[in-house]
Amino acid sequence: MSDARNIGRTLKSVLAVQMGLGALLVLGDIGARPGGLRLPGFGPSAPALTEPVRPGDQRRVYDPARLAPGTRPGQTTQDLPERLTLTRIDCGTYRLEGGISEGDAERIATRLGEVSPAPETLVLHSPGGSVTDALQLGRHLRQEGIGTRMLAGESCFSACPYILAGGTPREIADDAAVGVHQHYFGENSLLPARFAVEDIQRGQGEVMAYLSDMGIDPMVMTHALATPPDEIYVLMQEELERYNFVTPDE
Repeated sequence: MSDARNIGRTLKSVLAVQMGLGALLVLGDIGARPGGLRLPGFGPSAPALTEPVRPGDQRRVYDPARLAPGTRPGQTTQDLPERLTLTRIDCGTYRLEGGISEGDAERIATRLGEVSPAPETLVLHSPGGSVTDALQLGRHLRQEGIGTRMLAGESCFSACPYILAGGTPREIADDAAVGVHQHYFGENSLLPARFAVEDIQRGQGEVMAYLSDMGIDPMVMTHALATPPDEIYVLMQEELERYNFVTPDE
């Protein structure tokens, strides 16, 4: 019974955020018409991504095109691949890094079946990208029993945490950064208001079902839905534990 109540609270919280987003989208659509109501223009209000996060101060300006290992202290700046790239680290451990582009899930799943030795763990570093491909690849990792890992100083943002969630087990270094925000679905662009609310609800419904299947608390989506696409909400270690990305005994 308590589980049912918790699920109910989760759905109510996410629905409330979705309704607020829908209202803003409708107002924005009205404002785009000649003579329509216009909302004041706001740019990202968060500090730069390089600024350290603290509890209650976790939203940062986010530009996936500029994400590189150098955005974290002590790392060497370098560009990440535009598409996911798989490279071997050692026996059974491979590195998966880069943007998540359309078609990457099928391509990487095929590659994982071809490499030798068979992958046991994927080390992730990605600015995110296609939500659909992230969900598909995450389900493939769970089906194959492949674990996911994050190294200190590296990042997994936007859609990347869905790949991370598919791993079993999951390992996240204390100084690794896992971040969530609002996503675009379908055409990966803002839709007219008459379609936007329906598209958001459908997409977020798929994401919540996926997270539940992976053993992740869907309440993490309250942070994602409240954070605009040009910002990122970086989860603290206690939140990673609370939402079951990691557990105290892992």
